[in-house]
Amino acid sequence: MKAWEDKIRRVVPYTPGEQPKRPVIKLNTNECPYPPSPSVEQAMRALDADTLRLYPDTEALPLVKALSAAYGVEEDQIFVGVGSDDVLAMAFMTFFQGEKPILFPDITYSFYDVWAELFRIPYEKVPLDGTFHIGKEDYYRENGGVIFPNPNAPTAIAEDLDFIRDILRHNQDVIVIVDEAYIDFSEKPSAKELLDEFENLLVVQTFSKSRAMAGMRIGYAFGSRELIKAMKDIKYSFNSYTMNLPSQMAGAAAAADQDYLKHTVQKVVATRERTQKRLAELGFSFPKSEANFVFASHKTKPAREIYEALKKKDIYVRYFDKPRIYNYLRITIGTDAQMDQLFDALEKILR
Repeated sequence: MKAWEDKIRRVVPYTPGEQPKRPVIKLNTNECPYPPSPSVEQAMRALDADTLRLYPDTEALPLVKALSAAYGVEEDQIFVGVGSDDVLAMAFMTFFQGEKPILFPDITYSFYDVWAELFRIPYEKVPLDGTFHIGKEDYYRENGGVIFPNPNAPTAIAEDLDFIRDILRHNQDVIVIVDEAYIDFSEKPSAKELLDEFENLLVVQTFSKSRAMAGMRIGYAFGSRELIKAMKDIKYSFNSYTMNLPSQMAGAAAAADQDYLKHTVQKVVATRERTQKRLAELGFSFPKSEANFVFASHKTKPAREIYEALKKKDIYVRYFDKPRIYNYLRITIGTDAQMDQLFDALEKILR
């Protein structure tokens, strides 16, 4: 080993879903199968190219104002970043600084432990119960902070507001982050409804799923003025211009078009319900999904075999070679035509 090599910080990075470089049926990364609001394209066409020579607004005010109007949250209670991953990473840096471990589920978004390792934050993975639900009583103890997705990923299970309120009541001396990347697909209301009750609550959402803008990298958080200011102070300490101007303008246009958002969600949910029915007929079991994917296990065929067989047919789903979930597939909801091709392929594979 060279003398300088032991000075390098080394972590095991997050592994995203495969991104094939050729046309396939891509049901492995929970992207929306439909385009974003037409107003997004209009905003892009209206963008004056000459403005690209200037730095963008540091606070992304066009987007913040649109989010404030759409959700009824004050502008100084909104933080925006380059995708919800950026927002969450900023939150980890800002709020999880104690010696006590932060708590999050053992089966959850696999970026949490990566950030904890990267930022040297002690953490503990709290096991989900036998039905893949979070046990709220497991969070009734001293900790350095709490984070969990709702709906959870990859399980697609959502908890109600009383459940989240109970966790907050038992953790009022730390920051509690609710990661709501998939909340628009759920029947459960957003935890932002609890912002007036709890100053230590941060709610994180994204444009990557229901708004069909994963390529623009837009995420945001709702929280008390104190929490949002603290996050901005950290952000401005190393990069004031994280969100580019086109993303700000496209995001503002999408946020203003709530009708299109609802229409898109309705289409995805309708296909999701149809998908769950067909998967059950094919011998799969799964928790009831409140996201834009289904977390399914077959009664006789191992998940890895199904995953590999589908891949040979150019149909990509997500397989996790991890304890407790190694026999499950996470299947993104695509268009009806894409799902029909999946069902046809599964019928042949499962014979």
